[in-house]
Amino acid sequence: MKWLLLAFLLPLAGACVHSAIYTNRVEAKYPPRGQFLKVNGVDIHVVLQGDGSQPVLMIHGASANSREFTASFAPELDGDYTVLMADRPGHGYSDRLEDSETLEVQAALMAAVLEAYVPDRKAIVVGHSFGGAVALRLALDRPDLVEALVLLAPVSHDWGGGGVAWYNQWGAPPLIGPVFSQLVPIVGPTAAKRGIASTFAPEAVPEGYYERAGTPLLFRPDVFRANARDLTALQDELVAQSARYGELDMPVIVFSGEDDTVIKPELHVGRLREQVEGIIVFELDGIGHMPHHSMGDRVVAEIARLAALEPAR
Repeated sequence: MKWLLLAFLLPLAGACVHSAIYTNRVEAKYPPRGQFLKVNGVDIHVVLQGDGSQPVLMIHGASANSREFTASFAPELDGDYTVLMADRPGHGYSDRLEDSETLEVQAALMAAVLEAYVPDRKAIVVGHSFGGAVALRLALDRPDLVEALVLLAPVSHDWGGGGVAWYNQWGAPPLIGPVFSQLVPIVGPTAAKRGIASTFAPEAVPEGYYERAGTPLLFRPDVFRANARDLTALQDELVAQSARYGELDMPVIVFSGEDDTVIKPELHVGRLREQVEGIIVFELDGIGHMPHHSMGDRVVAEIARLAALEPAR
């Protein structure tokens, strides 16, 4: 029995040492680039760009962080905007609150960002994938803060079960999750490069995306667990949230790749279209789950139109 225990503990200890070294190395290479806002006793990392009159809050998706937008279209927004790119709780450099996997808590933290940095101004809120679900919840719970929504391949509804990768199912539980997550830095970075290719498909991955988006930050054990907990809770969260979408009373723009293989647009955008009056959906042929990369100029144009309150093209 003693030898069996040692056979388990020694490799685990080695994995923990490797994880600590990995975390230190990655954080040195990809340090925080923004400010820290204290909300309910935890730090939320917010990257700011510009000081214009129109606030734009960008909320990243799963397995990502605020660099997702600096690696895509955020640099194209000019001086007319104040752009806020926040790491969701537990991701990037934001701390994790208890119950942070709930969309209510995540949206409340994003609301706190807006209230702190752009008080008395409504924001155009951009959400990609999982971030689309958070953006929708923010608009539902705090419509006083939201001028309009721009959703990029959003996850908005439950999808009928399944769809959560096995490694996230192992990383989420309270007992096995912390142990399993110590192993992630060993194999995660190599596997991620294959996963990124499928996320962009049928388009090619932009050159240097893995580094520019700070993807290695995901494989720090605590961040990996936060991501796993978010994803395993998401479907149940959306069952309740999606019943409220008829309440939305602001412009909603959606960019949806017709060849998205990460989500099925008909299960999300298709149903959102039925519930939200006046929604505008751009269905993009030959585009997958990352429309804001190859179509960044169109996203910027729609943000500009919304800021000027011009009619849709």
